Amino acid sequence: MICMKHLFPVIVPHRKVAAFAAPLLLAACASLPGAGVDAPGVGMALSDARELPAPYGKDAFSDDRPYRVGPYDTLRIDVLGVPELSQRQAQADAGGRITFPLIGIVEAGGQTLSELSQTLEALLEEKYVRHPVVTVDLVQAASQTVTIDGAVNAPGIYPVVGKMTLMRAIAGAKGATASARMQRATIFRDVDNQKMAGVYNLLAIYRGNYVDPEVFAGDMIVVGNVEAKRIFKGVGGHNAARGGAGASSPAAPLIVSFEGDK
Repeated sequence: MICMKHLFPVIVPHRKVAAFAAPLLLAACASLPGAGVDAPGVGMALSDARELPAPYGKDAFSDDRPYRVGPYDTLRIDVLGVPELSQRQAQADAGGRITFPLIGIVEAGGQTLSELSQTLEALLEEKYVRHPVVTVDLVQAASQTVTIDGAVNAPGIYPVVGKMTLMRAIAGAKGATASARMQRATIFRDVDNQKMAGVYNLLAIYRGNYVDPEVFAGDMIVVGNVEAKRIFKGVGGHNAARGGAGASSPAAPLIVSFEGDK
């Protein structure tokens, strides 16, 4: 029996990651003909999709997705010419709120760093500072992150700033290890409450067989892992005919969905 929990040996025990990962780990221990896994009530199904769908509510076609403040993010706030209000660090609470001197609680969640700067400027100018100039920088991202694991040189949790692709994410983790099986990388994603995964042939992306897929906050990426190959081999064979991840000259990734009892 192969269980997907072996795919994530070095992930930091982060609350957000753990909450997202649990259903995927259960689904991966599912019943799948030819894959050597067996668990009641949960299974995998090959999708007809040619690419892994974007998460619900995300704009998959935006070339510029600026970072938006979320729960537990840490920010650095500076007010030009006001030392008492500069070099201030503020951590958002579970609701995305921060506290700043003079103005108190600010609803920062969902705002870009530029938008939050303008919000703080307006609040300070109401009573306290004449024509303030505020800059907000991201110190530590806790909400908009992607987890990268497997055969990479620096596995861990990374912020998603702007538009990120699979290749860029792997590069951010200092690249694949020398022993990595570069033909395989898997993206796990929650798509409108449906657990899905896309298995990609990295060499095919390098060669231009298909586009480098976009990565979204909340995704998990596993590179060059033998267990991943064994789990998905049952559906990979069905996909080879259309040039999927199991084919010698892949033209499209392998997309699967995890199914369970409702």
